[in-house]
Amino acid sequence: MRWWDIDPVLELEKDLFPEDAWSRGMFWSELAHARGPEATRRYVVAETGERLVGYAGLSAAGDLGDVQTIAVAREHWGTGLGGQLLTELLRAATAFECAEVMLECRVDNVRAQKLYERYGFEAIGFRRGYYQPGNVDALVMRLHDPSTSVQGTEING
Repeated sequence: MRWWDIDPVLELEKDLFPEDAWSRGMFWSELAHARGPEATRRYVVAETGERLVGYAGLSAAGDLGDVQTIAVAREHWGTGLGGQLLTELLRAATAFECAEVMLECRVDNVRAQKLYERYGFEAIGFRRGYYQPGNVDALVMRLHDPSTSVQGTEING
């Protein structure tokens, strides 16, 4: 993801997460930490032709990675795109030498939970009222050793 992707990312963000969409400033802040030798973030986008149809981001601190966001346009749900984006984040976590990766997922987003489980994430707890302003709980999930989840996984261009 680069700065010129922010406008189409915001369009998709507002469509998919109308109550708790990230702001332009939040994406700018994340991208500010995604370049150079001191980078602690990895953000990727997926495009079909000239249209942005997905994006994902990871932050790393020490040996812990955190999936910040994954989003896929509705018309691409069920195509494997979410798995491709997650694979890229797990590759980044491995490059950052993360021993484990954490994430939060809305408790009502069963489709996403099943994706994370296929990659080896396990539920470890809840964050009450995490998603605001809707006051929706988050399921906290953890993956030990992200490198084992992406071995032999290839993304076709």
